[in-house]
Amino acid sequence: MEKLTNKEEEVMQALWKLGKAFVKELVVTLPSDNHYNTISTIVRNLEEKGYVSYNAYGKTHQYYPIISKEAYTRTFMQHAMKKYFNNNYKNVVSFFAEEEKISADELREILAIIENKS
Repeated sequence: MEKLTNKEEEVMQALWKLGKAFVKELVVTLPSDNHYNTISTIVRNLEEKGYVSYNAYGKTHQYYPIISKEAYTRTFMQHAMKKYFNNNYKNVVSFFAEEEKISADELREILAIIENKS
């Protein structure tokens, strides 16, 4: 799975949320001020990368994701784990604990989830 740019990820987030959309719907949905042609180019790039497909209605295309958000998240997280944490989940948890981004209660909840899977 090819890595996405920030703008491509932004468009994919909108498509995952909408399920399917025409470019004009994406332009309205996206948080930043984007031009129709810019979004159209990004969507075509996503199509070339194998992330989206479309249904044609004359000259108009309605796009939809063919890569699920879950599949992309899994790949992204595996890449981040390898690149930044040496594939060590303890390093991830330690990082968030040191940054005070995770509480002891949240850690206990995570531990309960792990223990219940066994």
